[in-house]
Amino acid sequence: MKVVILSSLSWSLINFRGALIARMIEEGHEVVACAPDEEPEVLARLADMGVRFCRTPMARAGTNPLHDARTLFHYRRLMRTERPDVVVAYTQKPIIYGGLAARLWSRARYFAIMSGLGYVFSEEADSRRWLRTIVSRLYRTGIARARCIFVFNGDDHRLMRDSGIVSAGQRVVQVPGSGIDVRHFAEQALPPSPFTFLMTGRLMRDKGVGEYVEAARIIRARRPDVRFLLLTRPETENPTGYTAADLEQWREAGLIEFLPETRDVRPFIASAHAFVLPSFYREGLPRTILEALATGRPVITTDMPGCREPIRDGVNGLLVPPRDGPALAAAMERLITDPLRLTAMAKAARQTAVDIYDVDKVNAMLLDVMQLRGTAIPTFVAAPLPALLVAERA
Repeated sequence: MKVVILSSLSWSLINFRGALIARMIEEGHEVVACAPDEEPEVLARLADMGVRFCRTPMARAGTNPLHDARTLFHYRRLMRTERPDVVVAYTQKPIIYGGLAARLWSRARYFAIMSGLGYVFSEEADSRRWLRTIVSRLYRTGIARARCIFVFNGDDHRLMRDSGIVSAGQRVVQVPGSGIDVRHFAEQALPPSPFTFLMTGRLMRDKGVGEYVEAARIIRARRPDVRFLLLTRPETENPTGYTAADLEQWREAGLIEFLPETRDVRPFIASAHAFVLPSFYREGLPRTILEALATGRPVITTDMPGCREPIRDGVNGLLVPPRDGPALAAAMERLITDPLRLTAMAKAARQTAVDIYDVDKVNAMLLDVMQLRGTAIPTFVAAPLPALLVAERA
């Protein structure tokens, strides 16, 4: 079969979907990968896998309807030229406009991977309900004929149902995120002192960066040896973003050690005792959390949709209220002062990744549902975390 994969960023084709694409190739399918940008490294790696690349112009963060019409036009031409058997789309605009193109100009089986609903459906956007209504209607139109909609957490499924994005008769399957390569992110021994925390992610207020800095201030007032690493880049164009000047201020105050953005986070995760993500953004299922779990690092994160999904509070990590720097600091203190708890959580973190989030298991689920796998395997059961069992509404 010919499979067309629609994305909004070429690097994500390798970073998030590379293993899935490789499995499709192994199963004998022809794969055409699409994105609006042409990054040479990505194109070379796709070519090595035997994957054709097609550029599909898109204003990723824009709201200009003319730009979106251009994206729809290119998707229409793509469907007519490639005549795919299966179309798989992920992230907002590929799902909406790719779904519409597949619906109107193709007989392909269409599948949407809803990795998260994002800012528009978060509490931060409650004052922009008009925008939420528009996006909900666009989503509903885009996935109206989808054979299946994959979601990463039960909260998103419920919100999609309540918002009218999915109907009662549509097939929705919950999967454990994009999965994580537990061989690439191998288990690492906890590092020596001093105790080190790591946060990675976009430099935005709703990612909880301010709470991370506040917790660092509280902890370092009585434990100046504790290190707080922040791997990120300034978000100058995002309305909730912090700037390079903010980073420099925290660095000069001795609160944060800034690490520039990298494409291999493994050495930095290995150098930390625990991973922190105090996000109050509406996450799908953060890849950064899975990377930390696979490495064998306890995770401190917020009791929010997506973030809480892989965490068993007190077992492989700790859950804290969102927007609460002191509560975050208290959770950090629990790990600093209890080495035995830290070690036990580290082992449980790795086991969670292996048992539930192994990318091979996740991709087998996806391919089985999309009927792209030659040999079926027994239904995957996520026994350690019952909330992650495949949830399907037929």
